[in-house]
Amino acid sequence: MGIFRKNIRPKLAAPTDAVTGTRPTQMNIDWRRLVFILLGLTLFVVVNWSPAWPDAVDPNGTHFPLSETGKMALGLFLLAGVWWVFEVVPIGVTSIVIGVIQALFLFHNRQDVAAAFQAAAANPEAMADPASTIRDITGMIRGPAEAFKDFFDPSVWFIFGSIVVGMTFSKVGLTKRMAYKMLTLIGENTTTIYLGVFVMTAALTLIMAHTAVAAAVFPLLMTIHGMYDSSHKPTRFGKGLFIGMAYTAGSGSIITLLGAARGAVAIGFFSEIVGREITFFELTKYMFPIGTVMTLLLWVYMSIYYRPERKSIPGLRDRAREEYDKLGAMTKKEIGVLVIVGTAIVILAARQFVPIFAPLHKSAVILSTTVLFFLFRILSVKDLEDVPWNIILLFGGAMSIGFCLWQTGAAEWLAVNWLTYLKDAPWLIFVLGITFFVLLMTNFIMNVAAIAISMPVALTMAPYLGVAPEVIIFAALVAAGMPFLLLVGAAPNAIAYESGQFKTSEFFVAGIPASILLMIVIGIFVWWIWPVMGMPVLL
Repeated sequence: MGIFRKNIRPKLAAPTDAVTGTRPTQMNIDWRRLVFILLGLTLFVVVNWSPAWPDAVDPNGTHFPLSETGKMALGLFLLAGVWWVFEVVPIGVTSIVIGVIQALFLFHNRQDVAAAFQAAAANPEAMADPASTIRDITGMIRGPAEAFKDFFDPSVWFIFGSIVVGMTFSKVGLTKRMAYKMLTLIGENTTTIYLGVFVMTAALTLIMAHTAVAAAVFPLLMTIHGMYDSSHKPTRFGKGLFIGMAYTAGSGSIITLLGAARGAVAIGFFSEIVGREITFFELTKYMFPIGTVMTLLLWVYMSIYYRPERKSIPGLRDRAREEYDKLGAMTKKEIGVLVIVGTAIVILAARQFVPIFAPLHKSAVILSTTVLFFLFRILSVKDLEDVPWNIILLFGGAMSIGFCLWQTGAAEWLAVNWLTYLKDAPWLIFVLGITFFVLLMTNFIMNVAAIAISMPVALTMAPYLGVAPEVIIFAALVAAGMPFLLLVGAAPNAIAYESGQFKTSEFFVAGIPASILLMIVIGIFVWWIWPVMGMPVLL
């Protein structure tokens, strides 16, 4: 009875102010947000001020100590992870926090700073590396020049250029033309629309970077969802459409070296440590089956997990055909955009095979399209203001924390600790353990860095367990290409977030079953399918 009385009890009006005659506004505290803000800060403080952690020791007996700055980097890593997942502030602002905390003088050591500087100045060994000495004295993780320059890393600019390509496709009408044409072909069934979008996304990553693909496909998906629900409010179909696009951009990008930079980096480590080259076509031979299987399984997963509210959109095919006919012939601007972007894609693809294009950096090539769009007045300054800077900042912060973990030695300490636990494990557990480590790391830092910190250790340990290096490199590359948990794991994840169809926590929760599915598929390929295809697994 008490519950019912509470529900029917009249609400009393707030008292009015005697002077102004207005009622004071009530301050509503978002306790959930406050809890996760404090959780992130607490993790940072506890890790930062904890006693020294033990060294990591590899099977050869080499010690990898965790420095004070490395410990602070781990604390910052945990803070950023909590704030990103639960979105206590805009994701781009969390990235700014990463740079700010690195550069702030935290005075971690309790000794008098001025006296410490005087003592350091009298020590020739300390002055041989002044930057490191300053960090040790002040407790600063990295200096501001190091912390903030990563926000302008070439990879961040590549993401910027890719997003501008997608914006341009949308502005000139190419995305509508593509969307209407695709809908006339695949029909009105929403599950079939999922399949068409996911297959198209994965297929495009065979010839161009998955970031550029996601940016180009994004406005097309916005058009499709607008025809499904004109209110543009979040729907299950919208969540499945955009999260599935991000996931399948990853599953397609592992198939060739053109889908992402991680493949070339991993092959470089393999060549240096093992002394054998993995060719473009060898990589594709083993990656095509697993990339295709994951794309289809992700379609099934999204069709179940985010089952659309409606099985079909009646009249969609006819409406799409009518809208396509209204567009008429392609305009000069549309043709110009296709020529500019097509030329950039050809150059990026040719860098692997044509020596004259090899020195051209991919970021410079993709940014050239941005410059040409403005030179030919396809875009204006107003379009520049519409760039989703929240996403650009997100990846600036991801690069900054990644390099921070790397340069302070924290990432190597983590890798050695993790892999040492597997030194006596059966070969399959060893391979899957390495794969799982890469999967976790690539969700928090750039996948190139995850490969760079784990592959040298893993490839060195593999011979002691009788494991062939090929299976390690391929399994790790699959995991590195599909970070399903956090937006910072891959650019397509963050681009999909711009749709407004899902929260970061929803993306994280949806990614848990998807990551488990990925590990099962990798296990099947490592145990059975790849050996049948001729891949060396055991020495």
